[in-house]
Amino acid sequence: MRKIKNPYAASGRLDYQCFGCSPNNPIGLHLEFWEKGEEVIAKWMPRKSLQGFRDVLHGGIQATLLDEIAGWVVQTQCKTAGVTTSMEVSYLRPVLVSDGEITLRGKVMETGSRMAIIGAELLGHDGKVCASAVIKYFLFSEDKATKEYFYPGADAF
Repeated sequence: MRKIKNPYAASGRLDYQCFGCSPNNPIGLHLEFWEKGEEVIAKWMPRKSLQGFRDVLHGGIQATLLDEIAGWVVQTQCKTAGVTTSMEVSYLRPVLVSDGEITLRGKVMETGSRMAIIGAELLGHDGKVCASAVIKYFLFSEDKATKEYFYPGADAF
């Protein structure tokens, strides 16, 4: 596995406050990513402050985690930036905060000239799939991604 460099964090810009991946956001998820073949992977430790029902990770946080891993798939595998246009999440098993570390993984399922379909999974501490998602992204041209969305180019990762 290869650790993916976060070029936004490396820039030192304090206005980089992404809820999913910025180390500057005090209430954020602080995700870090690795590349394994065609997959992007992240490990994350759930916090009690993010539960819905007692000891169950809130479904909205689970959706956020799945969307974030998909965004990093777009940047590293599709080599551009984009925006989520739709996301269908299936919640299969509860994610217990007390069980500890979870794993996220995502990969490109299909691409077109201006869209990508990303498959993402959230795995519990035991490796079983707890939630999965099919996420559609509108892809920006690399020029637009660079000029308007601060995309640093594929080599920056």
